[in-house]
Amino acid sequence: NSQHQPVSSFGRGRSFAAKGFQERNAVDGASTQNRGFKGFRGGFGQGGRGRQRDVPQSGTPDSRERGVLTDGAGEAFYGRGPKVTYVPPPPPDDEQAIFARYQTGMNFDKYDENVVEVSGLDPPAALMSFADTNMCHTLTVNIAKAGYSKPTPVQKYSIPIILAGRDLMACAQTGSGKTAAFLVPVVAQMMRDGVTASSFKEQQEPECIITAPTRELINQIFLEARKFVYGTCIRPVVIYGGTQTDYSIRQVKQGCNILCATPGRLLDIIGRGKIGLHNVKYLVLDEADRMLDMGFGADMKKLVSFPDMPQKEKRQTLMFSATFPEEVQRLACEFLKTDFLFVVVGHAGGACSDVQQNILQVSQYFKRDKLIEILHSIGNERTLVFVDTKKKADFIACFLCQENIPATSIHGDREQREREIALRDFRSGKCSVLVATSVAARGLDIENVQHVINFDLPSTIEEYVHRIGRTGRCGNTGKAVGFFDNNSDGHLAQPLIKVLSDAQQEVPVWLTEVAFE
Repeated sequence: NSQHQPVSSFGRGRSFAAKGFQERNAVDGASTQNRGFKGFRGGFGQGGRGRQRDVPQSGTPDSRERGVLTDGAGEAFYGRGPKVTYVPPPPPDDEQAIFARYQTGMNFDKYDENVVEVSGLDPPAALMSFADTNMCHTLTVNIAKAGYSKPTPVQKYSIPIILAGRDLMACAQTGSGKTAAFLVPVVAQMMRDGVTASSFKEQQEPECIITAPTRELINQIFLEARKFVYGTCIRPVVIYGGTQTDYSIRQVKQGCNILCATPGRLLDIIGRGKIGLHNVKYLVLDEADRMLDMGFGADMKKLVSFPDMPQKEKRQTLMFSATFPEEVQRLACEFLKTDFLFVVVGHAGGACSDVQQNILQVSQYFKRDKLIEILHSIGNERTLVFVDTKKKADFIACFLCQENIPATSIHGDREQREREIALRDFRSGKCSVLVATSVAARGLDIENVQHVINFDLPSTIEEYVHRIGRTGRCGNTGKAVGFFDNNSDGHLAQPLIKVLSDAQQEVPVWLTEVAFE
């Protein structure tokens, strides 16, 4: 936050713990105290190299690999840090692990109450059940094994549109099944048309490219793709920054029909001649508004400008997100055929109504006390805490450990290995609290996240909608609390009122007063 100086740079691991923090007020303006901190589980990444806000960045692919900027979260800067050697562990490949899923909640059937608008000419009829399509038997079995018993609204409308070969922009609330809405029909068409069985080649020619803004999200999409292609010859591959480039190349060379990739690593691998694009039939942008804005817009334009990338008339382009600001809708038209269809489930850019939202008036000075009070009241329930800077994520996680609340952090300055360990500790329950920057705001699907706390509210209302959407997924209910500081969050008052009202949430009287001051 602009009104406070950032905490001085952290060292690695436990090394800073012994120094003690003399500037408690550096984060939240509280009175100065000399507090030493216990070591923090898992070790930290480099605390703050250069930038403060953790917004996914772009840059040239070769510069990213050298460490100027990497995809997924503005990660390393030129000339700093050793060459990346991290090779992620392979995901388990037994059938039970591949089809692992969590239960739908009691409100799952309420999704059908959402009004769905389809804009564009001659949209195909909606799907009433997965059995209504002419999908092959293997895919139908995989859909059932993955736990999809009946389609959600975004799936009912998107699947027939994609099967009809139409371009699509789809906007639906968080946690309502958008990933399956594009994976199922793409896999169905690939199986219908036949794909070249994957084999070792220096240059692979995937039929489908899926791109998303963060590493954790693209990996999650890949794990979902494995379910639908199980028992077929279709080979999905995932590549992302923060891992050894040679490892990505080896994965691709072994065969690649569906390539899931973050933008930086994707452009790099194409630039090295390891991926040919002339066979691309499907281009999918998940979190499409993020992929087309300032962060990645230039990368996406570069991707579709490669000479061997089929023109938009010769490929199918699919865009999905929970938010689609109007300016992004205009940008999207450059990538889509003129007869594309636009599906909106519920309110465009609206929050999920299964999330109980509560906005509290809390000044910077009292945020930490309020956080502790809330965390003590909810016990060990899984909680995601969002802050606005990378350093603050480490600082708050460390502070919580000091208060005997098991916490870890995830942000763009932590090494990929550390990010994956943090997520694993959070998923397993080893740490009940994950303190995160906006790198964890989109798409992440973690079971039993009961609470989201916006310690710092984000700069845009779209980001707020995505953050609180980490809870209340798949028909389950969740709670979201936001700390509103009049000095820094005034610009959000009016859009917050609209989001709260649209989701049938109570609007505090004081918030209305702030909005119309």
